Amino acid sequence: MSKEISRRTFIKGAAAAGVVVAAGSYFTWNGNNIPEKVKKGDITYDVLIIGSGGAGMRAALAAAENKNLKVAVMTKLVPTRSASTMAQGGMNGVTGVSDPTDTVESHVFDTIKGGDYLCDQDAVEYFAERAGANIYEMDYMGYPYNRQKDGCFHQRKMGGHSHPRASYFEDRAGHAMVHTLFEQCLENGIDFISECQMLEISMSGEKNDQLNGVIAMDMRSGNLIGVPAKSVIIATGGYGRVYWIRTSNPYSSTGDGIVAGMNVGIPFKDPEMVQFHPTGLSANGVLLSESSRAEGAQLKNKNGERFMEKYAPEKKELATRDIVARAIATEIEQGRGVGEGIHAGVYMDFTVIPAERIRERLGQVADLSKRFAGVDITKEPVLIAPTCHYSMGGLEMADFHTGESRVPGIYVAGECSCVSVHGANRLGANSLSEVLVFGHTAGDGAAAYAKEHNYAGSQDKLAQDCQKWKDRFEEVTSRPEGCGKTVPEIRDAMVNTMWYKAGVYRQEDQLNQATQELKALEEEYKHCYVGDSSHVYNTAFEQYIELGNLLQISHAIVQGALARKESRGGHSRRDFPKRDDKNFLKHTLIFKDQKTGEYRAEYKDVVITKYQPKERKY
Repeated sequence: MSKEISRRTFIKGAAAAGVVVAAGSYFTWNGNNIPEKVKKGDITYDVLIIGSGGAGMRAALAAAENKNLKVAVMTKLVPTRSASTMAQGGMNGVTGVSDPTDTVESHVFDTIKGGDYLCDQDAVEYFAERAGANIYEMDYMGYPYNRQKDGCFHQRKMGGHSHPRASYFEDRAGHAMVHTLFEQCLENGIDFISECQMLEISMSGEKNDQLNGVIAMDMRSGNLIGVPAKSVIIATGGYGRVYWIRTSNPYSSTGDGIVAGMNVGIPFKDPEMVQFHPTGLSANGVLLSESSRAEGAQLKNKNGERFMEKYAPEKKELATRDIVARAIATEIEQGRGVGEGIHAGVYMDFTVIPAERIRERLGQVADLSKRFAGVDITKEPVLIAPTCHYSMGGLEMADFHTGESRVPGIYVAGECSCVSVHGANRLGANSLSEVLVFGHTAGDGAAAYAKEHNYAGSQDKLAQDCQKWKDRFEEVTSRPEGCGKTVPEIRDAMVNTMWYKAGVYRQEDQLNQATQELKALEEEYKHCYVGDSSHVYNTAFEQYIELGNLLQISHAIVQGALARKESRGGHSRRDFPKRDDKNFLKHTLIFKDQKTGEYRAEYKDVVITKYQPKERKY
């Protein structure tokens, strides 16, 4: 590389162009999405990570610090196409760079208040203490931060925060983060098992608590593979496609890891806590980053009124996401929105921001608005509406110091996990920081477990589980046309149930209806028509598997929402509009019985260290 082009300049240019290393000569697939040693079955991984987003690759790097360990990342996509690439706003952490008055204590309190006091406060303290160091660590790796004149990275204030502490690259923070981590993974010899759909975590033993490994389908060939592993880290992201077109998540966000974890005994913690981001394009749910409002964009109803002044007089557009989302939903319901039905919305006005600053800091937002709504935001407002964006709930992380679950050898990290750092509502730019902090933690924890344990799984059981899935594939894909409803028909019915009866607002009669409708859909799913019996890139079968996962996720969300008879953060009950700390200052744990298929709820107290719950005002 010439002296005129620095490493940082190279990465920044590549990230902005969207090509980076995976599309260049530095890394070539050569048609091999699975290492030969995996195909032959002659390797047992010490640490196998499922998911190639920020949490997964950060965990892989942490585990690979021990050069004696065999580490691999499995993904159903290619490594640089995870949902993390869609994160736009930045990553929070106290560094003292843009605001020397900021403190870790302030970050802790903002996060707890933003989470409506459902956060485990000891976990938030652990998180905030490490977030700033991770920002510097990413800088060392070559992350192309937007910088100040003094050369230090710039930080901006996101919704719900009292100080500017979000470091970023334009409005493509997650995109640059994933590519930076991927480069480091390649440098450290980490294996990638790509375009493989995880189907099951294989277990054996009298109590079904001995980890064998992971069963997956190679989408390129249709072959079923069993990958033995001493430890597994589930880092598969969220499940926004429960709401289909009313989500900012990619089509891959179908809750695969959460379902696999539930099926081996890990509870789904706080499933009802779904975050609806206030500013998705009304036409299709595509996200316009919170950095839009951080840079000054204003929300206006059809009458041209800047309505957030009456919902959050102090913070206005920079109130927390749940407050802004409900404000928008209320404006629409009361007739001050634009349009009707699922696509109704309000305006977000960027014309109050200088066009040059939009081009400098909001390039992706401008591009998405132009591509998907046909609007030039430098000249006119764009129509937006709430969109399912993030899951505060996830697989229970039993110990945030190690990332371990309650099942030996299985660790969790990222959006598919629940630490709980975000409580009932996640603050903007806390997610990328969380995947770095707890991805690192889970990688360290799984590596320590692998070093202390020999592989004790059953290769025979792994082979039996592979055969079971081969048989299921043949049975499902050979069903005749007309045997039942199609996958898209069941999916569309599920989405209508979830959006209208378990969406931004909820109430008991609608949630009970949703329960019955989902049960009926689960019965229809058992006999649905898939229609493609080919083995090569059978995306119809993949979508069938994903639909089954989404139905289980939907059921858990509804059961959690029914049980929580209060309104808190992202969970808003019309019939219980007040927060109830006396009865519900606790986490929901949803289990699924593998023999009966029934769901049951348990509860776990929220950890309070120093911040007693009080009314949340902005």
